[in-house]
Amino acid sequence: MHLEHDQAMRDAPRGAPDPTAELRKADAAAHRRAIADRLATRFGDQWYEVPVGPERRASEREADTLAAMAAGAGYIWAAQLPRDVDAGRRGTIDLLVRTTAGYVPVLVVRHKVTDPGSGARTAPLTDLAVVGGTPDQTRKIRPQPRDQLRLAHARRLLQAAGYADERTSLAGVVGMDGDVVVWHDLEAPTWPGGRTALAEYDSRFADRVAVATAAATGAPALAEPSRVVECRGCPWWPVCEDALVRARDVSLVVRGEDAGMLRAAGVTTVDDLALVDPDELDVPLLVGMPAADAVGLARAWLADLAVVRRSEHVEVPRADVEVDVDMESFGDAGAYLWGVLLSGVDIGEPRGYRAFATWDPLPTDDEARSFAEFWGWLSGVRRAAAERGLTFRAYCYNELAENRWLLASVKRFGEHPGIPRRREVLQFIESDQWVDLFGSVRDHFLCSHGKGLKTIAPVAGFSWRDPEAGGENSMRWYRDAVGMDGGVPDERQRKRLLEYNEDDVLATAALRRWMTSPAVNEIPYVGDL
Repeated sequence: MHLEHDQAMRDAPRGAPDPTAELRKADAAAHRRAIADRLATRFGDQWYEVPVGPERRASEREADTLAAMAAGAGYIWAAQLPRDVDAGRRGTIDLLVRTTAGYVPVLVVRHKVTDPGSGARTAPLTDLAVVGGTPDQTRKIRPQPRDQLRLAHARRLLQAAGYADERTSLAGVVGMDGDVVVWHDLEAPTWPGGRTALAEYDSRFADRVAVATAAATGAPALAEPSRVVECRGCPWWPVCEDALVRARDVSLVVRGEDAGMLRAAGVTTVDDLALVDPDELDVPLLVGMPAADAVGLARAWLADLAVVRRSEHVEVPRADVEVDVDMESFGDAGAYLWGVLLSGVDIGEPRGYRAFATWDPLPTDDEARSFAEFWGWLSGVRRAAAERGLTFRAYCYNELAENRWLLASVKRFGEHPGIPRRREVLQFIESDQWVDLFGSVRDHFLCSHGKGLKTIAPVAGFSWRDPEAGGENSMRWYRDAVGMDGGVPDERQRKRLLEYNEDDVLATAALRRWMTSPAVNEIPYVGDL
């Protein structure tokens, strides 16, 4: 907010747009378009869509929206809300729904807005006018703070224009499933400390206006750079990174809330942190990691070490028969590929890599077939090892992703042939046969540049064949591989995805072998720094 309003930063270099982020934006736009077309068919003459396009100025779209609201249109799509000049507020909203006393805002997003449970208030998409819906016994609200803040912004704009329904503080969200609208009460005390979404929004908006005003007028800056998770995708990161490195800022090794607490305690630089005695009673209790790890990371950063051992002895569970597993998914649409690497004692099954994939564009029932084939193969290997009296373990890197789709596949395709029962899958992932190597890395190493597989595996001597290997890029490759955008499916991209997946399982195997070899002791021990 500061940099965008600081005239001295007008020509500062910025990071290039992330191509995968651009794809996500395109997917979100396509999702909104699909929802709009369905609603336009449903509501007919009550539906009004504000014309948009590169040639149309915001002022023109705003005039169209005002005219539609004045005429009492039942549903206004792509609304450019009248700007609130006094507050310095402007914005758009996907949909306005008319009630007997005004309008309520509805947001259309391409992410999940509910989880299994109960308590959410929903209404079928065909009943948008039923503002507030009814209690849903199958869904609970999934916390999405940004959605609620966007809705609060739209409500304040409607209020300033005199078109808000002041009898209610409800606002809706349509998620990626596109079957219901989920209604949020923006005056409910659902935020930390019993705050409401509107109160949280008002506080944040006032803060941002103050930061922007100070930057635009040349007053003392009210914001300074500090590394947070969102920095990875921010175009201003090159500017902030340069400032942080020059200042040797503590957020380079501990980010977010922890950096703020350390600064409050007088620990502002990496050098300061490296000198801290983590056993001192006045060291602040950090959220993201133990104080000793933070100090170790600072010392590793000063020594220009990407990885150091946090324990003198590194241990990873091994077995006679080992399988490395890596799953590829496309957002929330499904898991299209399960890749495995069999190694260890011969059990009569060909060792090496194999893939279980569907190349039908997700979502597809063919995903049930590929998952059933994967599970059947894995179960067969486990049985063969047990019959021979051999130990067995399967390995992944960061089990959250694999576990999510193991359980989701069972739930979605439970009636298809070969799909296991949920209990069977749970017994496997809760057993010592399922090993998360990410947990082993977290327990035994401090990584000053992150713990991702693409960061840690090269330390073990492994490299990917594809110089662009990465989860985000694989999303783009997948779109081409299945012809998602209306093109011809690209066999070259399918091959690329298979090689990428194979390298991922080869990487976990290489990492495990390295961690259980004498070579791991060549990595400096943090206690020696």
